[in-house]
Amino acid sequence: MKQKSRNLVKYRLKRARETLLDAQKYFKDATLNSTVNRIYYAMFYAVNGLLISKGLSSSKHSGVRALFNKEFINKGTVEKNWGKFYSEMSNNRQEGDYADYTEFKREDVEKWLSKAEEFVKRIEEITIGILEAK
Repeated sequence: MKQKSRNLVKYRLKRARETLLDAQKYFKDATLNSTVNRIYYAMFYAVNGLLISKGLSSSKHSGVRALFNKEFINKGTVEKNWGKFYSEMSNNRQEGDYADYTEFKREDVEKWLSKAEEFVKRIEEITIGILEAK
């Protein structure tokens, strides 16, 4: 793997961690739609890093999700529950960003935030393993 790609993977993982911190701040401020947005984007950045570590990419969110499922979920590298959660958060982000009158329940968002922290950690572990093997 070229150094430029390695650097991009590391940058995406860093963005994932930073975006989780943003989500935590929004949650404390009770801006739940923004929290959901940041949760999804933290996961999106982590998945992007994972894809790049394997020489894969997509310019569309749906493409990232499809590649993640095809290359990592379906092959058993990443547990199926994480694929379902990523899709769920993608749908929640779409709803929160684009549907009128969307209001998420605080207890749901709190659960998603905690789960997203686990997700990012798991994806980061897998990604680092891939980088170290190259």
